[in-house]
Amino acid sequence: MASNDERAPLLQVVAVRPHRDRYNNHTLRRFCTIALVVLPLTTIGLAFLSYAFGQSDLFGDDKQDHVVPWDSLSGSNKPPHSQWPAGNGLSFEDLKEILFTTPDTKKAKEWSEYYTAGPHLAGQNLSQAVWTKDRWEEFGVKSEVVPYEVYINYPLDHRLALLKDGEVSFEATLEEDVLEEDPTTGLEDRVPVFHGYSASGNVTAQYVYCNYGTFTDFENLLAAGIELEGKIALARYGGVFRGLKVKRAQELGMVGTIIYTDPGDDGLVTEVNGYKPYPEGPARNPSSVQRGSVQYLSQFPGDPTTPGYASKPGVPRLPANESTPSIPSLPLSYAEAIPLLQALNGHGPNASSFPARWHKGGLEHKNVSYNIGPSPPSVTINLMNLQNYTITPLWNTIGIINGSISDEVIILGNHRDAWIAGGAGDPNSGSVALLELIRSFGIALSRGWKPQRTIVFASWDGEEYGLVGSTEWVEDYLPWLKDSTVAYLNVDVGTRGTRFNCNAAPLLSSAIYEVTKSIKSPNQTVEGSTVYDLWDKHIGTMGSGSDFTAFQDFAGIPSADFGFGKTGPLDPIYHYHSNYDSYAWMVKYGDPSFEYHVTAAKVWSLLAASLSEKAVIPFNASDYAISLDRYLDSVKHMANASKIAHEKDVVHAFTDLDRAIEHLQRAAQKFETRAGDLAIQATAAGGKYNPAATNKLFAEIRAVNTQYKVLERAFLYPKGLDGRSWFKHVVFAPGKWTGYAGDTFPGLVEAIQAGDKKALHRWAGIIEGIVWRAAGVLS
Repeated sequence: MASNDERAPLLQVVAVRPHRDRYNNHTLRRFCTIALVVLPLTTIGLAFLSYAFGQSDLFGDDKQDHVVPWDSLSGSNKPPHSQWPAGNGLSFEDLKEILFTTPDTKKAKEWSEYYTAGPHLAGQNLSQAVWTKDRWEEFGVKSEVVPYEVYINYPLDHRLALLKDGEVSFEATLEEDVLEEDPTTGLEDRVPVFHGYSASGNVTAQYVYCNYGTFTDFENLLAAGIELEGKIALARYGGVFRGLKVKRAQELGMVGTIIYTDPGDDGLVTEVNGYKPYPEGPARNPSSVQRGSVQYLSQFPGDPTTPGYASKPGVPRLPANESTPSIPSLPLSYAEAIPLLQALNGHGPNASSFPARWHKGGLEHKNVSYNIGPSPPSVTINLMNLQNYTITPLWNTIGIINGSISDEVIILGNHRDAWIAGGAGDPNSGSVALLELIRSFGIALSRGWKPQRTIVFASWDGEEYGLVGSTEWVEDYLPWLKDSTVAYLNVDVGTRGTRFNCNAAPLLSSAIYEVTKSIKSPNQTVEGSTVYDLWDKHIGTMGSGSDFTAFQDFAGIPSADFGFGKTGPLDPIYHYHSNYDSYAWMVKYGDPSFEYHVTAAKVWSLLAASLSEKAVIPFNASDYAISLDRYLDSVKHMANASKIAHEKDVVHAFTDLDRAIEHLQRAAQKFETRAGDLAIQATAAGGKYNPAATNKLFAEIRAVNTQYKVLERAFLYPKGLDGRSWFKHVVFAPGKWTGYAGDTFPGLVEAIQAGDKKALHRWAGIIEGIVWRAAGVLS
């Protein structure tokens, strides 16, 4: 372990006032902190001064919680070392050479085999946390294990039976087939199928087929006059986060939820199209089950009993029902869903009479007609789910390479926990990439390198339950993170397919494009092809579903999440959260050569190095400003198609916000010209140390980098979104009824969806003021 007391932090927590009881709707008051939002004096050579733009508006009464005086940043106006702006100990080109040549497929395969050899469910993987720490320290990176005591559940028992006239006609095994070709599928201590944060319960009721169980799907059922109250929902995976399927079913009075995987969502690679199922072929194994959390991820992530503050021993805890279900749920394979679906044949309307998204069923060849139901009174389901809820430690592993500029920090993270013994794709292909990345940086350290900016590495625990380990850590270190962090780079799935995918804050887009142009793709069908060449170039918006959420949406830290997590049309089917996401599957189908693992490590490490080493942080504020214009256009289209489109003043709601965004675009353009000029000067300086000239250049670059660093924080709104105040960012949040997918300008989107004209105008005003404030950061 890291020390005799694993609660002694490697990164010291900045003191804040003691916990006090919260009032209704103010769960975050003690943790709202004053943002480090500063602008330099334009006079060359002057020391940095704090720039108090709208601080009282931004953080209200809590601004006294945490203030960092500029004089505590020792030497902030002086270059950090004599070779600045060149690298310290290694040139950037020499560092890149190490990062490109060190990651090794044999090592990657070795690490993958270790991580996937046995169960590593959240809170039950201390040995892996310690093993990970030990490897990092072998590579030269100071590391420790950091625990949090969190509220989670483990399965005790379950049952799912189809009853006809009270007699059992089919009982599900709720097991995945044990495969001789895949050793970890037969481990005696393999994890049962269950849902994280599911409610215990035993219900017997009629049931209804609910398609994907989206909000719209349930609206379709209500419009068709389908009786839902008192029934069990049978829904398929896909469309939205699984917890929101259960949430909406519960709100409509349903008493349980079953969620299965339908092969109709597998595209071309199905048994119907002649592909054999795993392990004989690349199609889905019929018994595969997707486990997962049913926490209400779009309400808030993390420990459901400590929203907004870290789950440490002795802290006050709230009831968990604000973000977890009260009705039981179970996951199911399509093989064992077939009898339930067949029993609905001829009962209620057919899915073909519903909108097109209901027409994707892939089990017609199994005599499933996709009738909606409800099942007749004589045909019911008994759903029993028994869970043990407990407070137990989670184990984050944290490593650090201290940089020359201590208050500019890059953080890299991947989660380590999995629902299963395997997890070769999710998450441990990312864990493998992180190990090879750290090994590469370790070699650079052994050759005398010290990064310009501090780099922190995180191996999170508890991601699968609801981003628990990372959220608790962010809530724990919030003042320091807001003061110091430049960016967070997340890799959840390093590889499960052949196509690169990326979601990121707009500030990072240009840097990501540049990095991917430098790295060869494993696919060399066209010789010399780079990752960039074979990528569709789409960078998605930030939603939720992985450990970037607390950084981007709560702390205001520009984040990215990327990897080879997208499958091509003929790629083997990935068994998400199933026992078949195994080392055996990865070696046979996923990435047999482990080249994609290594390439993920290279993309990640080079992006981190670019952010760490370049004198001017390679952000682009103009990309952000232009993106806001595009996001607002999308909101306008939604408003024009909504039920409030015809009402007075709706068309004018965005006029002032349009002007604010135009102003931000002009400010960003001027700022980027200045930043670009300074980057050119830094390149020309080339490590030739002239005290007066270098000090002046460093002061100017330091000012620009501070503006870059705090820009994302300017988009935080302390009161948070309506009805889910944990989410503070006015530009990005997970969709209220999607969970994974992100909404842009979520306050506006939710007002439109609710038909609330007053809220629409209020949010337009809030965002307008925040955009002006962001422009002030760049002025």
